[in-house]
Amino acid sequence: MGFDPIPGDGGRVVVAGVDGSDSSWRATAYAVGLARRQDALLVLVHVLPAHPTAALAGVAWMLADGDLAVADQLRRRIAAGLAASTEVSSLRWQFHVLRAPDVVAGLARTADELRADSVVIGASRGLRHRLFGSAGVRLVKGGRWPVIVVP
Repeated sequence: MGFDPIPGDGGRVVVAGVDGSDSSWRATAYAVGLARRQDALLVLVHVLPAHPTAALAGVAWMLADGDLAVADQLRRRIAAGLAASTEVSSLRWQFHVLRAPDVVAGLARTADELRADSVVIGASRGLRHRLFGSAGVRLVKGGRWPVIVVP
């Protein structure tokens, strides 16, 4: 006996992290396809780094402007890519920008608030991954939703 999902039963949400890295673009593409196949709302999340030392130094406003410009560039690139594709023309999507201590905290908060069905993230690379562990693994350990890590 198999499971037959009810088409169009709504309420589905796919959350994906996007930061402009190659792996996040691959994760975004995967999340677009997943949301399209599931007729789900796609919520793309760009997490701005918290700058506690900058706030103390009184330069947080300068960093915020640069961070928001990057976020706006990402949003425009995604919108243009989705608009150019006839396969995803009816895709419902949102772009969220938020400040959080790290990407895991930001994605987890968004996924919890929206009661996400799944979270998609690109594979972690670099020094931060070696020091703090993979963001994907940390999300999986949270254990609240299925996590798809795209290489």
